[in-house]
Amino acid sequence: MKRCVPVLALSLPLTAFALSTAAFAASSAKASLQSPQSLTVDIYRATENGLGHQMGEVTITESAYGLVFTPKLKELRPGLYAFHVHVNPECGLASKNGKVDIAGLAGGHLDPQNTNRHSAPWDDNGHLGDLPPLYVDEKGNATLPVLAPKLKKLDDVRGHSLMIHSGQDNYSDAPDQMESMGARYGCGVIR
Repeated sequence: MKRCVPVLALSLPLTAFALSTAAFAASSAKASLQSPQSLTVDIYRATENGLGHQMGEVTITESAYGLVFTPKLKELRPGLYAFHVHVNPECGLASKNGKVDIAGLAGGHLDPQNTNRHSAPWDDNGHLGDLPPLYVDEKGNATLPVLAPKLKKLDDVRGHSLMIHSGQDNYSDAPDQMESMGARYGCGVIR
Protein backbone atom coordinates (compact mmCIF):
# COMPACT_ATOMS: atom_id res chain seq x y z
CA MET A 1 0.00 0.00 0.00
CA LYS A 2 1.38 3.39 -0.99
CA ARG A 3 1.60 6.22 1.51
CA CYS A 4 0.56 9.67 0.40
CA VAL A 5 2.18 12.65 2.02
CA PRO A 6 -0.19 15.55 2.24
CA VAL A 7 0.84 18.33 -0.14
CA LEU A 8 0.01 20.95 2.45
CA ALA A 9 2.56 19.54 4.91
CA LEU A 10 5.38 19.92 2.33
CA SER A 11 4.28 23.27 1.00
CA LEU A 12 4.43 25.11 4.34
CA PRO A 13 8.20 24.65 4.91
CA LEU A 14 8.94 25.43 1.24
CA THR A 15 6.86 28.60 1.42
CA ALA A 16 8.62 29.69 4.62
CA PHE A 17 12.02 29.04 2.99
CA ALA A 18 11.06 30.99 -0.14
CA LEU A 19 9.80 33.95 1.89
CA SER A 20 12.91 34.07 4.08
CA THR A 21 15.17 33.86 0.98
CA ALA A 22 13.25 36.68 -0.70
CA ALA A 23 13.49 38.82 2.44
CA PHE A 24 17.25 38.19 2.66
CA ALA A 25 17.73 39.07 -1.03
CA ALA A 26 15.72 42.27 -0.62
CA SER A 27 17.70 43.34 2.46
CA SER A 28 21.01 42.54 0.71
CA ALA A 29 20.01 44.57 -2.33
CA LYS A 30 19.03 47.48 -0.10
CA ALA A 31 22.35 47.28 1.79
CA SER A 32 24.36 47.24 -1.42
CA LEU A 33 22.51 50.33 -2.65
CA GLN A 34 23.22 52.12 0.61
CA SER A 35 26.93 51.26 0.75
CA PRO A 36 28.41 50.77 -2.72
CA GLN A 37 31.54 48.64 -2.89
CA SER A 38 32.96 50.25 -6.04
CA LEU A 39 33.23 53.59 -7.79
CA THR A 40 34.27 54.73 -11.25
CA VAL A 41 36.79 57.46 -12.05
CA ASP A 42 36.84 59.18 -15.46
CA ILE A 43 40.44 59.64 -16.66
CA TYR A 44 41.37 62.59 -18.88
CA ARG A 45 44.54 63.35 -20.82
CA ALA A 46 46.63 65.87 -18.84
CA THR A 47 48.16 68.53 -21.11
CA GLU A 48 49.87 71.90 -20.79
CA ASN A 49 46.50 73.45 -21.73
CA GLY A 50 44.62 71.62 -18.96
CA LEU A 51 42.57 68.47 -19.23
CA GLY A 52 42.03 67.11 -22.72
CA HIS A 53 39.84 64.29 -24.02
CA GLN A 54 38.61 61.41 -21.90
CA MET A 55 40.96 58.42 -22.16
CA GLY A 56 38.53 56.05 -20.44
CA GLU A 57 37.77 55.12 -16.87
CA VAL A 58 39.04 53.15 -13.90
CA THR A 59 36.67 51.27 -11.59
CA ILE A 60 37.88 50.91 -8.00
CA THR A 61 36.47 47.97 -6.05
CA GLU A 62 36.95 46.76 -2.49
CA SER A 63 38.24 43.21 -2.08
CA ALA A 64 39.49 41.07 0.80
CA TYR A 65 43.06 41.70 -0.44
CA GLY A 66 42.94 45.46 -0.96
CA LEU A 67 41.46 47.84 -3.52
CA VAL A 68 41.29 46.63 -7.12
CA PHE A 69 41.73 49.26 -9.85
CA THR A 70 40.20 47.97 -13.11
CA PRO A 71 41.06 50.22 -16.06
CA LYS A 72 39.19 50.63 -19.33
CA LEU A 73 41.63 52.99 -21.03
CA LYS A 74 42.60 53.42 -24.68
CA GLU A 75 45.00 55.32 -26.93
CA LEU A 76 48.12 54.75 -24.83
CA ARG A 77 51.53 53.55 -25.95
CA PRO A 78 52.16 49.87 -25.12
CA GLY A 79 54.14 49.22 -21.95
CA LEU A 80 54.09 49.91 -18.22
CA TYR A 81 53.02 53.21 -16.67
CA ALA A 82 53.53 54.63 -13.18
CA PHE A 83 50.13 54.74 -11.46
CA HIS A 84 49.35 56.58 -8.19
CA VAL A 85 46.72 58.08 -5.93
CA HIS A 86 47.53 61.79 -5.45
CA VAL A 87 46.54 63.95 -2.47
CA ASN A 88 44.16 66.55 -3.90
CA PRO A 89 40.85 66.00 -5.73
CA GLU A 90 42.06 68.22 -8.60
CA CYS A 91 43.66 67.68 -12.01
CA GLY A 92 44.15 71.27 -13.11
CA LEU A 93 47.28 73.17 -14.05
CA ALA A 94 49.54 74.76 -11.46
CA SER A 95 52.55 77.03 -11.74
CA LYS A 96 55.92 75.89 -10.41
CA ASN A 97 59.01 78.10 -10.65
CA GLY A 98 57.30 80.14 -13.36
CA LYS A 99 56.53 77.06 -15.48
CA VAL A 100 53.29 75.22 -16.16
CA ASP A 101 52.97 72.16 -13.91
CA ILE A 102 50.68 69.74 -15.76
CA ALA A 103 48.00 68.39 -13.39
CA GLY A 104 49.97 70.09 -10.63
CA LEU A 105 46.86 70.82 -8.56
CA ALA A 106 46.69 67.08 -7.81
CA GLY A 107 49.62 67.55 -5.43
CA GLY A 108 51.97 64.73 -4.51
CA HIS A 109 51.35 61.07 -3.79
CA LEU A 110 48.86 60.26 -1.05
CA ASP A 111 50.98 60.00 2.13
CA PRO A 112 48.83 60.37 5.28
CA GLN A 113 51.57 58.85 7.47
CA ASN A 114 54.05 61.50 6.24
CA THR A 115 56.68 58.94 5.28
CA ASN A 116 57.99 61.30 2.58
CA ARG A 117 59.20 58.19 0.75
CA HIS A 118 58.31 56.77 -2.63
CA SER A 119 58.30 53.00 -2.17
CA ALA A 120 56.94 49.67 -3.36
CA PRO A 121 53.16 49.27 -3.48
CA TRP A 122 53.27 46.22 -1.20
CA ASP A 123 55.26 47.57 1.77
CA ASP A 124 54.42 50.02 4.54
CA ASN A 125 57.58 52.12 4.15
CA GLY A 126 56.29 54.66 1.67
CA HIS A 127 53.37 56.59 0.26
CA LEU A 128 49.95 55.00 0.66
CA GLY A 129 49.20 56.15 -2.91
CA ASP A 130 52.03 54.15 -4.56
CA LEU A 131 50.25 51.63 -6.81
CA PRO A 132 51.51 48.73 -8.93
CA PRO A 133 52.15 49.65 -12.58
CA LEU A 134 49.45 50.02 -15.17
CA TYR A 135 49.94 47.62 -18.12
CA VAL A 136 49.01 48.73 -21.64
CA ASP A 137 48.76 46.04 -24.34
CA GLU A 138 50.10 46.19 -27.90
CA LYS A 139 46.81 47.73 -29.12
CA GLY A 140 47.11 50.65 -26.69
CA ASN A 141 44.46 49.44 -24.25
CA ALA A 142 44.73 49.08 -20.47
CA THR A 143 42.26 46.52 -19.11
CA LEU A 144 44.20 44.38 -16.61
CA PRO A 145 43.21 44.96 -12.97
CA VAL A 146 45.76 46.36 -10.52
CA LEU A 147 45.64 45.21 -6.87
CA ALA A 148 46.68 47.78 -4.26
CA PRO A 149 47.21 45.83 -1.02
CA LYS A 150 47.99 48.93 1.09
CA LEU A 151 44.60 50.47 0.32
CA LYS A 152 41.69 48.66 2.00
CA LYS A 153 38.55 50.80 1.70
CA LEU A 154 37.08 53.16 -0.88
CA ASP A 155 37.21 55.86 1.79
CA ASP A 156 41.03 55.55 1.65
CA VAL A 157 40.97 57.06 -1.86
CA ARG A 158 37.73 59.05 -2.05
CA GLY A 159 38.40 62.79 -2.24
CA HIS A 160 41.79 62.36 -3.94
CA SER A 161 42.92 61.98 -7.57
CA LEU A 162 44.18 59.10 -9.70
CA MET A 163 47.27 59.77 -11.82
CA ILE A 164 48.92 57.99 -14.75
CA HIS A 165 52.48 59.06 -15.51
CA SER A 166 54.12 58.82 -18.94
CA GLY A 167 56.89 56.46 -17.81
CA GLN A 168 57.56 53.44 -15.63
CA ASP A 169 58.02 53.61 -11.88
CA ASN A 170 61.25 52.56 -10.12
CA TYR A 171 59.57 52.87 -6.68
CA SER A 172 62.47 54.93 -5.39
CA ASP A 173 63.30 58.56 -4.71
CA ALA A 174 66.66 58.13 -6.45
CA PRO A 175 67.84 59.44 -8.78
CA ASP A 176 64.73 61.65 -8.80
CA GLN A 177 61.16 60.54 -8.26
CA MET A 178 59.68 62.62 -11.11
CA GLU A 179 62.44 61.73 -13.58
CA SER A 180 61.88 58.02 -13.04
CA MET A 181 58.10 58.18 -13.58
CA GLY A 182 57.84 60.74 -16.32
CA ALA A 183 55.35 63.56 -16.73
CA ARG A 184 51.77 63.44 -15.53
CA TYR A 185 49.90 61.95 -18.46
CA GLY A 186 46.33 61.18 -17.35
CA CYS A 187 44.29 62.26 -14.34
CA GLY A 188 40.87 61.77 -12.77
CA VAL A 189 39.19 62.92 -9.57
CA ILE A 190 38.02 60.16 -7.22
CA ARG A 191 34.60 61.22 -5.92
